[in-house]
Amino acid sequence: MAAEEIIIEDNQLVCVLTDKPKKATSQEKNIQSIILMLNEEYGFEMKNIARDVNIVFVDPDTGKNKKQKIEVVVYKEDSEQNQEDIIRIAAVQDEKIKENDKKKGVTIALENALAALDNCDFGLWTNGNDLKYLQKEDDDFGFDFNFTDISDFPGNGETIEDIDRADRSHSRKPANDSLIKVFKRSHDYIYGNEGRKKDAFWQLLYLIFCKLYDEKRRFKCIETGESYRKKFWVGIKEKNTEEGRRAVAKRIKDIFEDLKKEGTFSDVFDGNEAIALTDKGIAFIASELAKYSFLDATVDVKGLAYETIVSNTLKQEAGQFFTPRNIVRAMVEMLNPNEKTRVLDPACGSGGFLVMVLEHVRKQIAKELYPDLEDVLLAEKFNTYEVNERVRQYAETNIYGFDFDPDLKKAARMNMVMAGDGHANIFHINSLDYPDWEDPNELNKIKASIKQSLERMADIDNNYTDDARGKFDMIFTNPPFGAKVKVEKEIADKYYLSKHSDAPEVLFIEACYNLLKPGGKMAIVLPDGILGNPNTLPVREWVLENFKILASVDLAVEAFLPQVGVQASLLFLQKKTDNDKNIARETDEDYDVFMAIAEKLGKDRRGNPIYLRDEDGAEILFTVDTKYVTTNKNNDKEVKIRREKQKMLDDDLPKIVNAYFKFLKGEKI
Repeated sequence: MAAEEIIIEDNQLVCVLTDKPKKATSQEKNIQSIILMLNEEYGFEMKNIARDVNIVFVDPDTGKNKKQKIEVVVYKEDSEQNQEDIIRIAAVQDEKIKENDKKKGVTIALENALAALDNCDFGLWTNGNDLKYLQKEDDDFGFDFNFTDISDFPGNGETIEDIDRADRSHSRKPANDSLIKVFKRSHDYIYGNEGRKKDAFWQLLYLIFCKLYDEKRRFKCIETGESYRKKFWVGIKEKNTEEGRRAVAKRIKDIFEDLKKEGTFSDVFDGNEAIALTDKGIAFIASELAKYSFLDATVDVKGLAYETIVSNTLKQEAGQFFTPRNIVRAMVEMLNPNEKTRVLDPACGSGGFLVMVLEHVRKQIAKELYPDLEDVLLAEKFNTYEVNERVRQYAETNIYGFDFDPDLKKAARMNMVMAGDGHANIFHINSLDYPDWEDPNELNKIKASIKQSLERMADIDNNYTDDARGKFDMIFTNPPFGAKVKVEKEIADKYYLSKHSDAPEVLFIEACYNLLKPGGKMAIVLPDGILGNPNTLPVREWVLENFKILASVDLAVEAFLPQVGVQASLLFLQKKTDNDKNIARETDEDYDVFMAIAEKLGKDRRGNPIYLRDEDGAEILFTVDTKYVTTNKNNDKEVKIRREKQKMLDDDLPKIVNAYFKFLKGEKI
């Protein structure tokens, strides 16, 4: 990766196809997204893709030649790239343009262009939110064309027949922001067209889970020796007729009834849930979801897509907000859990820390099973049966989440299933009130789960009780904090630290101490007031007495903006053993602590990305070789490389993680 001397303005981006600076308009961003989609998902080579191509056709009214600009075209492979060589077109518009727009809508921008091209039968139209595919076919008399809505068009080397079969060999691996857009498009459809504003999120999740369940059936088929056939599929034109929509809806609803009874998913649902969308709505969303393989999507792609719809749905009250993914990743990487690590997030929200731990361990397992593979070829193995089975067993045995909000518990369970079936140990409980929580049923489930985990891990030292306290090797958490968050006096009084503060974040430190094993480690997000205010000195003294400080990372004020403005730090602690405490009392403690300041976190106060700049303030471009894997219709995989110029986020956290590991090795930082 090398820096390039190309100067671009703040409101510009570099085209992935041409390397030329472009104004970062809504339309331009959509063009970049479509180029990447055609390349990575559909397998068309960059050399065969072009942008801003003028096609020439004869105006039937005047008989004169006219031109029309097409934002993105794909040429036939090894052709001279003339107009007659165009085989796919994409009409890409600004987000404000609607599909029925008289000048730039589907009819004018796409149908007219398809009609003018002799050898191009497929095209798409998008404004970034809506996405329509059309197929051009001769009418019954051969004098004109019909344009038919289709749910997808063929990729490189594919025919329409290849993608119109239930036994289609593979689904596309979502690239770039495709899955986020699919989730958002589907959610908006339910919200706007189905009259289900209150439960649009849950209705979409039911369909997402049908898709996941159907993909995971292939692992069950491996175990039983059955041949796997997809049930979650939509014919290319099936959503266009009442009969077709009815057939799709029946397939999906049958899958949903099956998954509610199946072990992996049964305890995610209460059992009385129902897909309550119209047949048309089910067919529309199913056709959106069916194009992609969720199992093969990276955790970042799935996690970001999931959080996009969760954050727009579940209210961010009582101090609840998402911990940014770069902060979550840094915390997990610095403590470096492995397959033997029992992990808890006692304020798990939608499960961001737990999903990141699961993915961190997944990579370790894949590397152990496939030591000769690197980069994208190793990533291709992340969802093999062997890796998935180890990940499932790890999650089932060693990953735990507690949350006070029952909706977030459900959201976390669903998030964990998407990441790798680690949903079984997500519990609705107030961690500060453990083990006296009012729901005995939930407490009994925790006991049974802890007992099973201890037995599976042969955790003899801790096997004297099935209480969760003292059982965890690591805790990752961002507890609720702020003036709005109140802890009942009856609960607060259980804690020694309540003498000095009844703030939930203070009490959570002691609760985490109780839940950790002696020698166990924790990474916690805390407001800076705890670490600096004179009136919290007794709290700091208690922390120093009971924990060894491993590291402290000050975060820039932008860390949680625009959700909430709070100055916070990451504190990494290790619970002292009794022997550690005795030594500390008899001698003056003297050990090194890693300390860092993250001045830049890759975004500004409004949440907009910020990039690395040179001394003159210009954004720096780096030449990057992006590796990706394409799959042809025979399911053969091929590694390809796309050279592109990219801006890099100005984020100190990856550098801090690297410096921490140097610190642990005693190397010079």
